[in-house]
Amino acid sequence: MAKTILAVDDSASIRQMVSFTLKSAGYEVIEAVDGMDGLEKAKAGNVNLILTDQNMPRMDGLTLIKSLRGLRQYASTPILMLTTESSDTMKSQGRAAGATGWLVKPFDPQKLIEVVRKVIG
Repeated sequence: MAKTILAVDDSASIRQMVSFTLKSAGYEVIEAVDGMDGLEKAKAGNVNLILTDQNMPRMDGLTLIKSLRGLRQYASTPILMLTTESSDTMKSQGRAAGATGWLVKPFDPQKLIEVVRKVIG
């Protein structure tokens, strides 16, 4: 049974790249267009890992992480930030919100797969 990853990003091209990269590595991918969409899709299914951007309309990544951490089924699910934000302040806010890790865009597809495998196998 393939592990399922929820990819949340308001950029269609980033979602396509993430989805293509992860599917080619054998993962199932669910795409969401922003934090609200991501939260609804996470509640509707059971995902093994969430990848989220920070800067999105309707709900940003940190708010999404806090919302997911408030749900029992996602209390310990790995959540990775995949964002252009790379400041130490933003990273510490991410950790405080419950992010498991941080990847900076533009991302290296091989590095993304390595990190995902390390986190969920």
